[in-house]
Amino acid sequence: MVGIREVAEVAGVSMSTVSQVVSGNRPVSAATRARVEAAITHLGYRAHPGASQLRGGRTGTIALIVPTLENPFYPLVAAGMQDVLVPRDILLTVTDASGMDRSASAIHRLLSRRVDAMVAAPFGIPAAGLAELHDAGIPFVTLGEEPPGGGDYVHSDDVRGAREVTAHLVARGRRRIAFLGGEESVIPTQQRLEGYRAALREAGLPLRDDDVVFTRYTRQGGRDGAAALLDRDEKPDAIVAANDLIAIGVLDAARSRGLRVPEDVALTGYDDIDAASLVNPPLTTIENPAREIGRACARLLLERLDGEVTEVTRAVGLSNRLIVRDST
Repeated sequence: MVGIREVAEVAGVSMSTVSQVVSGNRPVSAATRARVEAAITHLGYRAHPGASQLRGGRTGTIALIVPTLENPFYPLVAAGMQDVLVPRDILLTVTDASGMDRSASAIHRLLSRRVDAMVAAPFGIPAAGLAELHDAGIPFVTLGEEPPGGGDYVHSDDVRGAREVTAHLVARGRRRIAFLGGEESVIPTQQRLEGYRAALREAGLPLRDDDVVFTRYTRQGGRDGAAALLDRDEKPDAIVAANDLIAIGVLDAARSRGLRVPEDVALTGYDDIDAASLVNPPLTTIENPAREIGRACARLLLERLDGEVTEVTRAVGLSNRLIVRDST
């Protein structure tokens, strides 16, 4: 089956340019349009049924696809989107994709229901799923990283945040600092690991491979990952957890082993979900502005839908900050 990628290669343009020609939503030069249309005819490409929805009328619905709703960070993103969409009488539908197969299926189902635009957390979504969004020609925004082929995205500085929280532990006198990440392949894990390593290098501390452990972005993932760090003879004196749910799982694991936080092992989280301030001890963490991320996503989509922009790619970067509590 011929897709937008093949058309782009034959026409010598980007996938986003092909999407613009198919959807008619953004201006394209006559020469470029002619090349794309010739490639479409030559290859026999047929656009996704959702590609004409902007020309054929809107449904008043925008979709948000997230990897899980068990992480309170994503409902806050949804709340931020609703802050912007509700005054415009636009309905937000939220889908928990929970894995690559379900992500691709969710995108296909949502497009068949003719949503006007979409926000997607790209980690956990296969490349084919993002390509289908390009094929559909509807506005979409990704969280955390620029989508392949171009498009709008919203991000906070995860490298800086992890660097700052690790430096905080160094300043508190911790010298054997471990990193407990989520899934190794996803962008937030990679960026937070990069920040952690940068802080250790700046402090002149060694980078040990066995001090880096990957797990899942869940409380149980924190329990499981903590076992690899806390059950060995040379325990770390601090753990940088890649999100608050992982950190709460580490608290569980430390407590079950008779270890005190922060006396025996200091601990930090990331995101500053509500539970971070409610556990015992309250977590030192990085405030990740989930609600404002959602608002920024919604504004970008509305500007696309209203025809106010012509840029292929726009990025919105939001700042985060260190929240110091009793776990360090």
